[in-house]
Amino acid sequence: MNIENIKQIIESSPNLSTALGMNFISTPDEDMCMATMRVDERNRQPFGFLSGGASLALAENLAGVGSSALCPGKICVGISVSGSHVKAVAEGDTVTALAHLVQKGRKLHVWNVEVNNSAGELISTVTVTNYIISPQKKSV
Repeated sequence: MNIENIKQIIESSPNLSTALGMNFISTPDEDMCMATMRVDERNRQPFGFLSGGASLALAENLAGVGSSALCPGKICVGISVSGSHVKAVAEGDTVTALAHLVQKGRKLHVWNVEVNNSAGELISTVTVTNYIISPQKKSV
């Protein structure tokens, strides 16, 4: 999935993705997108491990990037995020999230996202549902 246009939008102003250190990557598969995030002081718990909330944020933001790439000119917002964390990741490691499109409807997209550590071990599994909105025309 080519997400280069969406990356430019994300990188153009401060937001959660840039604050947490997310890096979005295009893939050759049209139903899949990817992101990485280094575990550091921006996204770890006080104990030195990746925050579960940061894992969920990575998954939701990645699914949003994927939906936005599939629906140019639309606004894609997460309406449901549900995840399970199965392994801790220490500060200094890098996690990789891989999002697979499960259902592409006109108004709803469902994504399954797996987050793995640098050894390829599963860290979290997340399901994200995005709502697809047509922007409102501004009245003059």
